[in-house]
Amino acid sequence: MDPDQLIEFTRNHLLLVLAFFAILAMLIVSEIQQRLSRVKEVSPSEATRLLNHEQATLVDMRTDKDYREGHILNAINVPASNGEVPAALDKHRKRPVIVYCQRGQRSKALCNKLSKQGFESVYNLQGGVMAWQKAELPLTKNR
Repeated sequence: MDPDQLIEFTRNHLLLVLAFFAILAMLIVSEIQQRLSRVKEVSPSEATRLLNHEQATLVDMRTDKDYREGHILNAINVPASNGEVPAALDKHRKRPVIVYCQRGQRSKALCNKLSKQGFESVYNLQGGVMAWQKAELPLTKNR
């Protein structure tokens, strides 16, 4: 492409070009943050492997109502509104901890908090409980 055409396009479509660079910058920053984060994203199948082979602890941060309607077996319920990491999780510092919410977005904040508080291996379940169900993995309603 001719540089003069590029300059003319930029002048004629300044907002479009600025929006492009803003989105590009946000994508780059997001990718850098994810690579520097000590929190790893895991799929439902990877989470199952961690549960079966490394005795990972599951933390469900959905509301009590959602938890009662169906949760992953042996998950500890830590509702998001709580804000503080409960002392009940302290005994799990040395084990892998997998945190999940409904869609896998809100759980990232708790994952970061756990990582900063010294938990060794913290994982976020990609897609949350919805991805778990989509993978046709079971939920339980006990408790």
